[in-house]
Amino acid sequence: MAHEFIIVEKKDHLTIITLNRPERMNALHAPAHQELHAVMNEFSEDSDQWVCIITGTGEKAFSAGNDLKYQAEHGAAVVREGMKNVSSGFAGVTSRHDCFKPIIAAVNGFALGGGFEIALACDIIIASERATFGLPEPRVGLMAGAGGVHRLPRQMPYHAAMGVLLAGKRMTADEAYNWGLVNEVVPADKLLETAEHWARECMLGAPISLQATKEATTQGLGMSLEDALNTRFPMSVKMSQSEDYVEGPKAFSEKRPPNWKGR
Repeated sequence: MAHEFIIVEKKDHLTIITLNRPERMNALHAPAHQELHAVMNEFSEDSDQWVCIITGTGEKAFSAGNDLKYQAEHGAAVVREGMKNVSSGFAGVTSRHDCFKPIIAAVNGFALGGGFEIALACDIIIASERATFGLPEPRVGLMAGAGGVHRLPRQMPYHAAMGVLLAGKRMTADEAYNWGLVNEVVPADKLLETAEHWARECMLGAPISLQATKEATTQGLGMSLEDALNTRFPMSVKMSQSEDYVEGPKAFSEKRPPNWKGR
């Protein structure tokens, strides 16, 4: 299927989504969100796709966030109408709470506003040395309402997070790495290669085991430790009833790589 504002590539069990609006620094407007919502729905529902990478076209910007120029040109009412059916949030990911497949952000440049919020909603972040992170929404009369105000203070110390949220402080890739927000910082020409390496590392695990792990981790964060330990999450039940649950120990005992089926 052809897309106007994104590029979608599938490599075996890996989906790579590239934000493709370089003339707007990969800022996103309602039509782009609609495409991303549909593509992420497809990824989430496709049992043959196990991991997703999200990146941006070019080296300048991962995403500059919300396309303010589009909003100014068309008005807030048009933007709201265009987002009416995008229940999964900014870029189809920031409010997507029922996809437990690993999602990797490959941040190739500016990740500002909603662009940073996309990355924060991912499970693993690989950053180019040129990457810059920030949430400047208050300076344009907005707030980081696509998860930034909630995720950032949960992912780094409170006062450091508030410096980004309130004072508009930006972080370099190395600063983000030092705060634990980024998993690895690499040269720009190694970014996608490194992200794909992380994806392959993830896919050494059974697909349903990965989903069970992510579900228990993300859902358990909102519980007390006791409640989390005593909860049997749906994906863990599915895992224990899967073919891969049998295949893993069998492959280990036979000293061979497992042949995961994702079922």
